[in-house]
Order: sequence, then structure tokens, then C-alpha cells
Amino acid sequence: MSDTATNPATEPSSTSSDGPSDVITITRSGVDKFLIALGAVVTIVLVVAGALLMYASNFTADYVSDELTAQGITFPSAEALAEEGRDDLAEYGGELVDTGKEAEAYSSYIAGHIEGIGGGLSYAELGAPQSEANAAVQDAVASGASEAEIDELQAAADEITGTRDTVLKGEILRGTLLNVYAWATVGQIAGIAAWVAFGAALVCLILVIAGLVHMRRQSSTT
Repeated sequence: MSDTATNPATEPSSTSSDGPSDVITITRSGVDKFLIALGAVVTIVLVVAGALLMYASNFTADYVSDELTAQGITFPSAEALAEEGRDDLAEYGGELVDTGKEAEAYSSYIAGHIEGIGGGLSYAELGAPQSEANAAVQDAVASGASEAEIDELQAAADEITGTRDTVLKGEILRGTLLNVYAWATVGQIAGIAAWVAFGAALVCLILVIAGLVHMRRQSSTT
């Protein structure tokens, strides 16, 4: 009787492979380096953004001041404003309009005058009365009215026309001042955003430095 010896080398392996697999190893050092690099990039971007925003803010403030100063618009004295019932503008009495806030205040002053001149009607709303007055003059001439009646109607038409022209000039100036105020406000917002960007950049810089210190300590202990 013979025993059959089994050679382990000839037996099939019980471990089967499903195929090659790629293993990605993430180390703490690699994560630290990535976060530090990302923080550095974000810091640079925030600094650049803050610088651009600050430039825009300063440019807007200087431009608004220069343009308004060139116009030479000055508030009436505080006493004159009080006589007109504009105590809300007393703080600007006698001052030169050279800031966005003062431009807004003077536009309010103009609005009060426009309302008084036009009887509460805007330039567009005065168009109908002006057309009616001119039509009345033409009808009087066509009907053979007296010279005195025609002159009276013409004077009324000229008065409405003059009032409408004055209201138009006031509305144009008021619109210009409000536009300047809007740009001044945008410049102020840009300045605030610039300081926020600089603050965020400082925080990121501190985190980057802390990350570098931590990584150096880890390397020394290892």
C-alpha cells in the first residue's frame, strides 16, 4: 500500500485576485500642505480684491468731490433756510456742495423749489396746461378776438412755458445730483468691502502661518 504525497507547491492557491487595484494613500502631511497652499492662494486673492476695491472707493470719492466743487453749488445760509422752512437742512447752511451726502441734501432743497414753482406738477404734468394755453391763443386769433384778449392769453401761455422750462432745469440738476450721490454711495460700499476683504485676508494669513508651524512641529517630532 502506497501513500500518495501531496506537494503543496503543486496545489492551486486558495487566494484569488479580482484584478489590479489602485490604492490612493492620503497622508496628514499631504493634507496639511494642500490646505496651506489653498490658504495662501485665498489670502493673495483677498488682498488683491481689497486693493482694487479700495482704489475704486478712493477714485470715486475724489471724482465726486472734484466734479461737485467745479459746479460751485453752495447752500443758502442757515438763516435763509430757516426762513424757507427747511430746518432739516440747517446743518448745511452756507456750505459748498462737494460730497455725495451734500448732493443728496441739495437735491432735496431743489425738489422743494420745484414743487413751489410748478404748483406740485412736474415738467411732464405741465405739458397739458401749456398745450391748452397755446391752443387758447390760437383759437382767440382765429376767432378774431381783441388784441387785449389775445395779449392776455399769450401772457398766460408764456408764463406756463417759463414755469415748465424752470421746472425742467431744476429736475435735470436734481437728477444729476442724485446720480452723483448714488456713485458716492457705491464708493463707500466699495471701501467697506475692501476692509472686509483685508480682514478676511488677515485671518487666512494667520491660519496659513499656524499651519506652517504645526507642520514644522510634526516634522521635528517625527
